[in-house]
Amino acid sequence: MPLVAVVDDEKPVRTALRRLLRAAGMEAEAFASGAEYFAGAAQRRPECVVLDLHIPGMDGQQILERIRRMPEPVPVIIITAHDTDEARTRCLAAGAAAYLSKPLDDRQLLNAISAAIGRAATQARK
Repeated sequence: MPLVAVVDDEKPVRTALRRLLRAAGMEAEAFASGAEYFAGAAQRRPECVVLDLHIPGMDGQQILERIRRMPEPVPVIIITAHDTDEARTRCLAAGAAAYLSKPLDDRQLLNAISAAIGRAATQARK
């Protein structure tokens, strides 16, 4: 069962995404900030991160860049309610596996997570 980390400062979003992921047969851990995520990921490494772009403190772009610099980076799906072409371009250029606008389409999110985990597993075998 793949572990997916959800990083979003809004508790209702974290709760809804955790429920969706569990219903889809995935394990989910939720974090309210980048600091919480990095502390938790040290305990248990997720196979994918669903990351809100606009969160207080360390923003989603900074978290994405930090994850991508790790020795074994995990795929990151960016989610945002403030979609702009510039943000999309910046996140994808920084290595995001997908960039999705809120409100999220459940199927689109689950497909993006599955594809990202599949690509990461294929790359790990090479």
